[in-house]
Amino acid sequence: MSTEPEAQTAAEETASDEKCESSTLKVIGWLSVGITVAVLGVFVGRELRKRYKFNHRTPYDFYSEAGKRQSGEFGLGV
Repeated sequence: MSTEPEAQTAAEETASDEKCESSTLKVIGWLSVGITVAVLGVFVGRELRKRYKFNHRTPYDFYSEAGKRQSGEFGLGV
């Protein structure tokens, strides 16, 4: 038993390189699929929330002054 590494033939080196490249491409592929699914989920969720909020409006949302706040000095007699 020697501690020297065994020399690989050209065919063995090519097979191990292809195996490494194949697994790297698989990891990159699954990662891109996962990111795509996450982005689609965020987009669909945002659209559903916008539709929900739009459909659940109150009559006060139609008035032009409904969302404006008045300043703190109004009505204090300053």
